Amino acid sequence: MPHHILEDAPNAPARKPINPLLKLALELGPLVLFFFANARQDAILKAVPALAVLGDPRFVPIAVFMVAVVAALAVSWALTRRLSVMPLVSGVFVLGFGFLTFYLQDETFFQMKPTIVNGLFAAILLGGLLFGRSLLGYVFDEAFKLDDEGWRILTLRWGLFFVFLAILNEVVWRNVAYDTWVDFKVWGTMPITILFTLCQLPLLKRHSLEEETAG
Repeated sequence: MPHHILEDAPNAPARKPINPLLKLALELGPLVLFFFANARQDAILKAVPALAVLGDPRFVPIAVFMVAVVAALAVSWALTRRLSVMPLVSGVFVLGFGFLTFYLQDETFFQMKPTIVNGLFAAILLGGLLFGRSLLGYVFDEAFKLDDEGWRILTLRWGLFFVFLAILNEVVWRNVAYDTWVDFKVWGTMPITILFTLCQLPLLKRHSLEEETAG
């Protein structure tokens, strides 16, 4: 794909800033809609009976995620004549994963879903690094400024953390009762994620461009 079709890399001199709220909506909007649909899947199915063709209410969030990713890419192109890198990479994985899910219609999927989702995020972040792109920088560059090495390290750490979460979910759901697994999702995963996030603060401070400018 020609480079000029994609948005410029973080810290690139030619990178044109866009409205932070618009950027946040394009980058994280599909994920927010996915979690919302996951919480209200029955209500959505009742409001839109045609979605019954998916075969199970629990497939509704996947369908919403797929449509939202495509919509984010379309809006990005219409407004900026550029494709946002994160939705583009996400779209490749999400669409492939979604169609496979609908084809298999496997009940085991529901306990494997956190494994697949975390694996998806890991593949996106680590795959981006293989192509020289620190994808977290595309999402959060309007929130805080890091040097290129900082974005690379942060993207690598989060990619590996998602690998850890995927493996952890596999170990838990295959070895405990369903109700215990549900409790783990709520009371285990979130504290681990918060602790990991807090552990990244020294990295953010060490590689902050604002810190360098102040110094």
